[in-house]
Amino acid sequence: MRINSRLKLIGDLVSDNSTVLDVGCDHAFLDIYLETSNRGIRAIASDIAEGPLEQAKGNIKRENLEGKIEVRLGNGLDTYTDDIDTVIIAGMGGRNMIGIFKNNLKKLKKIQTLILSPNNYQEDVKKFLCKNGFYIDDEEFVKEGKFIYQVIVFKRGHRSYTKRQMFFGPIYLIKKGDLFLEYYEREHKTREIMLEFLPKRFRLRRYQLKKELKLIEKELES
Repeated sequence: MRINSRLKLIGDLVSDNSTVLDVGCDHAFLDIYLETSNRGIRAIASDIAEGPLEQAKGNIKRENLEGKIEVRLGNGLDTYTDDIDTVIIAGMGGRNMIGIFKNNLKKLKKIQTLILSPNNYQEDVKKFLCKNGFYIDDEEFVKEGKFIYQVIVFKRGHRSYTKRQMFFGPIYLIKKGDLFLEYYEREHKTREIMLEFLPKRFRLRRYQLKKELKLIEKELES
């Protein structure tokens, strides 16, 4: 079964012999990929809605993986159990992710690895998790169609980061590459447009946008 580039990258970032909870599994394509990767990974597909879970069950059955991929109905980390070492959340807004973590701080403290692909507010996600016992272990960009996504791997532990590292990502700054440049050229353009149309009474937001524009300009020029 073929999966998209974003899910494949996420799957390839999972460590061998892990027990993985895929929160918001949708059609369970990622879980099927993990189960058939022959890396000793146990996948658990979880979703808040019964509809996607029924589709997931159908796909799992079609791939003859019944009994190998567990399916759980529940919200966020409600389906987490102590045997799970890795949690994946992809295709969700960053602030929704933070909400899930805030509602389950006790469970969050037990998790060893988080692999996240937030659609937005990536910096907020990084700040929250780095204040709650995680450090950034890896970061990758992946392009799917016209969209460029971030994938961030968090591990339990502590490291300190500068404002520049937190904004761009400490691993991204080391790797950089074409997708890094393309992503932040787009981010620069987006902020220019926001600044153009944002009313002047929003002084704090305008100030933040101008700071971010200078930060991105400096990075793109280096």
